[in-house]
Amino acid sequence: MSKRHERKSAAKVVRKQLAAERRRKRTMWVSIAAVAVLVIAGLIGWGVYQSQRSDAGPLVVPASATTTTGETIGNGPVQIQIYEDFICPFCKQFEQNAGPAINDLVSQGKVKVTYNTVAFLDPASTTEYSTRSAAAAGCAADGGKFKEFHDALYAQQPAEGSAGLSDSQMISIGTGLGLDQNSFSECVNSGRYKPWVASVTDAASRAGVTGTPTVKVNNQVIPNPTADSVVAAVNAA
Repeated sequence: MSKRHERKSAAKVVRKQLAAERRRKRTMWVSIAAVAVLVIAGLIGWGVYQSQRSDAGPLVVPASATTTTGETIGNGPVQIQIYEDFICPFCKQFEQNAGPAINDLVSQGKVKVTYNTVAFLDPASTTEYSTRSAAAAGCAADGGKFKEFHDALYAQQPAEGSAGLSDSQMISIGTGLGLDQNSFSECVNSGRYKPWVASVTDAASRAGVTGTPTVKVNNQVIPNPTADSVVAAVNAA
């Protein structure tokens, strides 16, 4: 092999090596850029999430509730969990059918009932009525009128797809039940319990609840719940 040919072969090898090095660097910088984009997107998302949490206000809990459950009434040995949404027409039907029987079970000391007022149907109103009404019910609980307010909201249930009752209308309902005008209206207008409603709704989803009404007796779901099926489940518990 001539020296000239050797030099050409060596140059060709060098060019290949340089080209490979350029490709390696180009790939490295593309990867770094992609990682940077993901990091920036993550930081932006985290910032938005934190901002939304901040805007929502602190998570405070109304009377007879926890951060993940609604108001509890009664102190009997059998636990009834009701997952409901104030704009859900089937929840109203369940309340009309089974409400009196459940009230009797409470008065007889047989059950404790937790009303988990969730916001699954916020998209079914133009004003997030599910959240607003559940938060207002929390305000009513602070004044010792949760069940009365609960029943009144079902009695005046708005149609799905509507704006729902306004805050002032719910305040009027509450004060008509004997709640203090100043404290109740301040609680409703400030949206004090909206973060709590979100927390209860998230907890319901994590518990496998996908629709309302859902009724559990000692943590067992009652299919197609009615007054008769709930009473039967309580008596069997």
